[in-house]
Amino acid sequence: MQREYHKWYSEQLQKDMELLVFGHAGARVIFFPTRGARFYDYENWRVIEAISDKIDNGWLQVYCVDSVDHESLYNREAHPTQRLNRHLQYEQYILQEVITFSEKKNPGTFLCAAGCSLGAYHAVNIAFKHPYLFNKVVGMSGRYDLTKNMGVFIDLLDGHYNEDSYFNMPNQYIANLTDEYLLHCLKSMEIVLAIGNEDAFLADTVNLSELLWQRNVSNALYIWDGEAHKARFWRKMVQIYL
Repeated sequence: MQREYHKWYSEQLQKDMELLVFGHAGARVIFFPTRGARFYDYENWRVIEAISDKIDNGWLQVYCVDSVDHESLYNREAHPTQRLNRHLQYEQYILQEVITFSEKKNPGTFLCAAGCSLGAYHAVNIAFKHPYLFNKVVGMSGRYDLTKNMGVFIDLLDGHYNEDSYFNMPNQYIANLTDEYLLHCLKSMEIVLAIGNEDAFLADTVNLSELLWQRNVSNALYIWDGEAHKARFWRKMVQIYL
């Protein structure tokens, strides 16, 4: 399997950022890490190995990106507005740097956003906000409104609400989306949501699926047995959904 390590100074984030690229050709997959994880963890957890045949055959080229979650959404020492601002800077890093980099390496190819846990949130949020860029999104074990308490997972914005929080919570802005162009783009996208039936985010994921259907946006919702919020489940999910 072709594997490349890349590191550069991000103008958007004003810091060095790292990523791994697996594969030489095929659909580009921007793969977001789980909460607190790093760009190399999907490799360490053998999630990449689980799709090695698709990578080796030139069907997928996977970009395992890093995150700044501890500087943004999980930075409990910063005010919620600062958390959101850092999150938006990270979004611009993905849009202006990572996707641009992937297009130069593999121009004109199918583009997918994917992730597990908080990575699912990142994938779904960026794809839904910029649906004209993406052909597919896969959210595994994700929650799509970070302002609500769900089991042991707390509101990441401490009750704070503003325009930035609203437009970064898919379950909030999809509920009121009327823009015909964005809806057209969403209807053209393949949307896959997977969750365990014992997962704390089950109701949140089902809600997102229902909100999409209410706007005639087709999507595939897969509910797995048990609490599928573990790498051993994700290894199986990527084989099916990516």
